[in-house]
Amino acid sequence: MLQLTDISLHRGEQALFTGLNCTIHAGQKIGIVGRNGAGKSTLFQLVLGGLLPETGTVRRPEGWRVSHMAQQVDVTDRNALDFVLDGHQALRKLERDIERAQAADDPIRLANLHAAFADLHGYAAEAQAAEILHGLGFSSEEFGKPFSAFSGGWRIRLNLAQALMCPADLLLLDEPTNHLDLDATLWLEGWLKRFCGTLLLIAHDREFLDQVADYILHLHDGQADAYRGNYSEFERQRAEALIHQQAALTRQQAERRHIQSFVDRFRAKASKAKQVQSRLKALERMATVSAVYADSPYAFQFSTPDKLSTPLLSFDRVDIGYAGKPVIRGLNRSILPGARIGILGANGAGKSTLLKCLVGSLVPLSGAVVRGMNAGIGYFAQHQLETLDPTRTVLAQLAHARPDAREQWCRDYLGGWGFSGELAERSCGILSGGEKARLALALIALAEPALLVMDEPTNHLDLDMREALALALQDFAGALILVSHDRSLLKRVVDELWLVDDGQVTTYSGDLDAYTTARSAVGATRNVTHERRQSRQQAAAQRHREKPLRDQIKRLERDIEQVTAALRALETRLADPALYQALPRAELDALLTESGQLRKQLETDEEAWLEAQETLEQQAQEAS
Repeated sequence: MLQLTDISLHRGEQALFTGLNCTIHAGQKIGIVGRNGAGKSTLFQLVLGGLLPETGTVRRPEGWRVSHMAQQVDVTDRNALDFVLDGHQALRKLERDIERAQAADDPIRLANLHAAFADLHGYAAEAQAAEILHGLGFSSEEFGKPFSAFSGGWRIRLNLAQALMCPADLLLLDEPTNHLDLDATLWLEGWLKRFCGTLLLIAHDREFLDQVADYILHLHDGQADAYRGNYSEFERQRAEALIHQQAALTRQQAERRHIQSFVDRFRAKASKAKQVQSRLKALERMATVSAVYADSPYAFQFSTPDKLSTPLLSFDRVDIGYAGKPVIRGLNRSILPGARIGILGANGAGKSTLLKCLVGSLVPLSGAVVRGMNAGIGYFAQHQLETLDPTRTVLAQLAHARPDAREQWCRDYLGGWGFSGELAERSCGILSGGEKARLALALIALAEPALLVMDEPTNHLDLDMREALALALQDFAGALILVSHDRSLLKRVVDELWLVDDGQVTTYSGDLDAYTTARSAVGATRNVTHERRQSRQQAAAQRHREKPLRDQIKRLERDIEQVTAALRALETRLADPALYQALPRAELDALLTESGQLRKQLETDEEAWLEAQETLEQQAQEAS
């Protein structure tokens, strides 16, 4: 098991952990939650050994294979498939050993290395890497594409794929669903459910945590509290604890008031001096139950303009695509005020293409997009986070967007988005991903759009912010178009689903649960197909693995046959008594020496043949 005992650690002047203790048993799937700054990523660094605690110990079982999802790696020109396979370091080492054994023409060592290679499922490794890449949204055509040619979000996916490729007893994943679409999230969910090792998972996706985690580790106030069950169960247990805590606080405060009242009334009376001192000591000894602070640090809304066009926007026989090739064809749709639309579809189906045309950044190939006079659009997409001026402070960025606003109004507004006090003075260039996302959303809300178009708005957002965003979107009176892998957000804020599939946009008749069930079934079918393909590949790999031994056995059998024939002919000749009278002594000795050499060679060949046969039989038994 993994143990963290009495861990203390400071970040600058702030105490991050104070006597933190937690125990994680083999096979547990732990979701790690807590507000931003609670130390989730720092906990990972302690487990990985990249950071040492000021006090306390981290104990990890010897021999545990550890894999973790890197947030950043050096840019390389390795193609996507090879980059993912590089995650299986033991396999890569065996490949190098096999190359050396082949160069040395050592068939026995080569056979043993191939057996070890098969034990690591090396012959199916490429198929496994391809399955992971497909699951995370990569097309087969992209397998040969160099890592350096992918954008930042897709590089993160490749890092995730490499971590999944590595056989691990302990797997650490920090926000793995960031930059994934819904289909890829569902695939990853299924993969992690089947994972047999110990999992430490930092995530802010409620549904994902519900499906994957069987324990929750809650980091708060420098401590770690463990809860059995998924995230919903944690919320229930936490709420009950807070209620009990509040009740205990109320009782304790009443008791303190009663004691203090006694002290105040009888402090001056000598006859009550002992009782007063006793009560004062009781007050000192009384452990203070911390007040419950369950309120979110965020309080904002999306205001709606006074006038709204009806419809806000219409598509009339619109084809959308690139370089004259349509991705979506014959689109006929209207968006009315109050619409709540979630966009579904597999990776590459055209969801982002639809949004780009909707907001006007992509001109349709044909047809007409009719926009209302009062139909201002607020568009959120991940690439827009980089449009924030890194030289400006958060406050200056808002002031630039609203130059007529007073500074205090700007500070109050930013406070609702989590930028209170000195955080408002922080430079945009050093903001975290979550902080940039919150600021971008704040600037969108400032413009009071009639139509909100959001492409994966929850990436990098913590659970408190996701909750606040859901509440704000529920209260928004304009229209909403949403693409998100966060099923909790989709369920709470949309009431209509559009499916982008096979070049068409249709209304999905089922609910989100029906869609996820259908997509999971597709993934299960793909897994069955993959397993059959793996079985065929393993059979072929077994034949390939046995080939050096079979070739060696055939060569030895030919040698044995030739040596046996030569020895039989020589022994027949030596069996003739006349030979000993006819040949000179030197020639006779040469024949006798040759006979001994042939017998020795035959014995050596037969021993090598037996050893090769035993190795072959052993490999066949292991394969079966």
